[in-house]
Amino acid sequence: MCGIFAYLNYLEPKSRREILECLIKGLQRLEYRGYDSAGVAFDCDSEAHEISIIRKIGKVKVLEDAIWTNEELDLDHVHETHVGIAHTRWATHGAPSDLNSHPHRSGTENEFVVVHNGIITNYKDIKQFLIQKGFQFESDTDTEVIAKFIKHLHETHPELSFRELVEQVIQQLEGAFALVFKSNKYPNQCVATRRGSPLLVGLKTKSYLSTEFIPVLYSKGCGGGFAFDSNPVGSPICYHRPREDVTKSTAGGIHRTNSTTEFVPPGEEKEIEYFFASDASAIIEHTNRVIFLEDDDVAAVSDGHLSIHRLKRTLDENVNREIITLKMEIQQIMKGNFSSFMQKEIFEQPESVINTMRGRMNFEKESVILGGIKDYLAEIKRCRRLLLIGCGTSYHSAIATRQILEELTELPVMVELASDFLDRNTPIFRDDVCFFISQSGETADSLMALRYCKPWVSPTPLVAASVVRVTAECTSMLAPRSVWLVLRHIPVNSSL
Repeated sequence: MCGIFAYLNYLEPKSRREILECLIKGLQRLEYRGYDSAGVAFDCDSEAHEISIIRKIGKVKVLEDAIWTNEELDLDHVHETHVGIAHTRWATHGAPSDLNSHPHRSGTENEFVVVHNGIITNYKDIKQFLIQKGFQFESDTDTEVIAKFIKHLHETHPELSFRELVEQVIQQLEGAFALVFKSNKYPNQCVATRRGSPLLVGLKTKSYLSTEFIPVLYSKGCGGGFAFDSNPVGSPICYHRPREDVTKSTAGGIHRTNSTTEFVPPGEEKEIEYFFASDASAIIEHTNRVIFLEDDDVAAVSDGHLSIHRLKRTLDENVNREIITLKMEIQQIMKGNFSSFMQKEIFEQPESVINTMRGRMNFEKESVILGGIKDYLAEIKRCRRLLLIGCGTSYHSAIATRQILEELTELPVMVELASDFLDRNTPIFRDDVCFFISQSGETADSLMALRYCKPWVSPTPLVAASVVRVTAECTSMLAPRSVWLVLRHIPVNSSL
């Protein structure tokens, strides 16, 4: 799996050409992650809300050419409100092909379509269950079972809302995923969720946001109006309706819902645009106001209003999602005049090294400033060994660093490939120092290795997106004497 991008314009008239250009550009911003195919899903009939899917193996340029040369598309048609989703795929289940590309559909009528990053480990069980229900599959992927499963739930429980259907689906999924759904049964609505795979929501509006936080809405749990439906997947499916969003009235008679992004005066609707992406690089040229979803969050947009839901609440859980202002610039992610990103990285090496050193080198005192690490020097000095853990080029950077670290610290330095580290169930001791190295902060194996070490380690200074959120969740449960550090592998085309 590779990249997700989705765009929803509410009361912001856009031609079909503009919408498709936005989706294609979003995919182009994700090209650096690597992929073998790409696809988009959008409305081809605004009245019937029929969904058109175009998928092509190869580069985004191949998909783009297929769109612009499609004579059946009315590119000048204007949508006041519309949802479009797009995806770049790196094959995991099923060979690269048009049929195996995303978005995947629930059937020939395209009632539900979904894009997915991650791997569903129990998809074979769900697929067998759906085959027994009469569903036929056209691809070899694990993602197609999600689209067909949500259709099955809708046919079985038509009273459930779009968000509620998604909540029921993810309760049956095992593995890692980031999902964005679109449906002609719920026109102009979009639902997104994640578990173990990154996903963020961008907001763009001409009005001022009334808050910097979005409250998380919780269901009342399985009680009262639910029933169990036996299934061969392995465990019973719990169907229930989570708590509805309650409309409140203030003393002044102004009505508002629990979703604090509904920042419009009563009786007056305001235009807004939402962007869903697996990487901030696809959003930054549109808006710098984003919300990073957490595991098992379900973000739903209906009538232009965004709400974030969870089925369960745990102790010490953050009940709000902060609207963050991104600091990155579009120039950092654009290829520019270079023929490839590798060439861009090579020519930017001098600048990247200088940017990495800036503020960390004191030439007058001949000293190095390591920021938050200085607060943990006492623990580091007491350690017996250093472990450097990473994947890919981050692993290579650890190998390059090992010799000088051993010379300077006179400690044994172990370099571990994160996936191998997990397979071996490597023992971790209280007097170890673990360095987790990641360029993106989203490397799945490195994150799993980080979680594996949680019972033995203590909080540290951090850089990068997901690793920051993962470590924030585990601060209170870590042992007091050990320490681990999350570093960001600095590629030559970026700075810390």
